[in-house]
Amino acid sequence: MPLFRYKAVTADGEIVEGQYDVASENEAVSKIQDAGNIPLEVASADGVAGGGGLAGLFKREAMNQTQVLQFTQQLATLLGAGQPLDRALQILLELPESEKARRIVERIRDHVRGGAPLSEALEAEPGVFTRLYVNMVRAGEVGGALDTTLARLATYLERAKALKESVVNAMIYPAILVVMVFAALVVLLVFVVPQFMPMFKDMNVELPFITQIVLFAGTTLQSFWWLILALVVFIVMTIRRRLADPEKKLAWDARVLTMRVYGPLVAKLETARLARTLGTLLKNGVPLLTALGIGRNVLGNTALAESVDKAAEDVKTGGGLAHALAQSKRFPKLATQMISVGEESGSLDDMLLKVADTFDIEAKNTVDRMLAGLVPVMTLVMTGVVGFIMMAILLPIMSISGSIQ
Repeated sequence: MPLFRYKAVTADGEIVEGQYDVASENEAVSKIQDAGNIPLEVASADGVAGGGGLAGLFKREAMNQTQVLQFTQQLATLLGAGQPLDRALQILLELPESEKARRIVERIRDHVRGGAPLSEALEAEPGVFTRLYVNMVRAGEVGGALDTTLARLATYLERAKALKESVVNAMIYPAILVVMVFAALVVLLVFVVPQFMPMFKDMNVELPFITQIVLFAGTTLQSFWWLILALVVFIVMTIRRRLADPEKKLAWDARVLTMRVYGPLVAKLETARLARTLGTLLKNGVPLLTALGIGRNVLGNTALAESVDKAAEDVKTGGGLAHALAQSKRFPKLATQMISVGEESGSLDDMLLKVADTFDIEAKNTVDRMLAGLVPVMTLVMTGVVGFIMMAILLPIMSISGSIQ
């Protein structure tokens, strides 16, 4: 059977290590708990981390999204097991980690030991913990359920991370395919096509128009590649500078939402992100207006963020959330209809989380459909371009052969 190594906290607050020869990670966790200990890390003996461990928590110089998630999960576990907050932070501090991450946790612990609430200690680390994170922790402190709040926050972070990773992973293959297509074209135009130019000159015949186009493209790339590269860099920098202007960024983001395929995908991704944020905040007792103010900050599309701001103004004057969001006509109709049902039934928080789950799945399905069409399209484009180049090379040769016969 597989061998699993573990780290756990005893009832006295001491960290113990060991290993179990069991069938699964869950069985190892059960054995740790049966021994009266709190599992902190479970990993297979070959070094692959288990699902709740802290082994890779602070491997980098700063706490990234994954590390913050694991920190939250383990802090919730320790608090749920009855450990005092300062003791729980001390346990996390004693685990192996980078020096910078150690200082972050140490500062949080020192704030707490000095009498400050955890939310205030987290707020003092703005580059690590977001407004959403801090406000949820603050709501949990007020409600007296910090461990439950941290557990919900960990679930939120985990789902958000999973959605982001699913989209990124789905785009890896198409990105590689696009790079390979452009690399193949560059090789053909820069290294293969120019080899035929001396032969065509010796033929002393008028070249077909497509042959002239291909030869010109190959010569240009070979001789002025540095100018083309500089032009591309200039265009990219110009676009980034223009998008740094809030008005131009707003206009561009609004236009993105109207694009035929990409627009609906962006709307679904952002709707899922907003709904999960609002639902999680409302579950923890954060007022709706405050939740909207926090939720708009998790949106990457400024046009949708502007719509949330306008919706908050409507809600402030007594309007319903669903009607306020629907006014912009930028959010999917299904989302606003589901939110309306949640408001009517008095379970807005639960319905928002259902909206998030629904549009997580919708976004993933949309990406899958896009990729299913993109791969054959790219293959056809590559085939067509290569065929065009080969035809441009073969036409003069065939013309000469015909005239000789």
